[in-house]
Amino acid sequence: MNLTITDTPEYNLRDVLSSRLGRFNSERAGPGEWRPIAAVLHDDAGDPVGGLLGTTSYGWLFVEMLFVPDAMRGRGVGTQIMRGVEAEAAARGCRGAWLDTFEFQARGFYERLGYSVFAQLDDYPAGFSRFFMRKSWRPIGSAEGGPE
Repeated sequence: MNLTITDTPEYNLRDVLSSRLGRFNSERAGPGEWRPIAAVLHDDAGDPVGGLLGTTSYGWLFVEMLFVPDAMRGRGVGTQIMRGVEAEAAARGCRGAWLDTFEFQARGFYERLGYSVFAQLDDYPAGFSRFFMRKSWRPIGSAEGGPE
């Protein structure tokens, strides 16, 4: 066996690792039922200018990234995106959501939407913190409820 440390991995390494790790996880925790979820903001020409990318799996929504252009901030666009995606996640059977955000990004925005910090990584990036946040909208095992 040879080990290579590199900043230029083979093009298919992500697929190989994801497939094998997914199989390992499914054998232990059951199928995760991974599904992408997205909300896209388009400009008048139809080009994407912002939105949200995430996944749903194991009964949770993971918000990987959310971006709202400066000109649209403070007008409820981010809230509309989050509420829409949370509603879709709830319809898929999710019981909550989680995400991470840097100190200089949107912690206050997410807190206003009902998210709370469950972990914090200090000095990442240097001089700042990274916050891991969650929001539950129904108790584990409950079939009732949805995001606020």
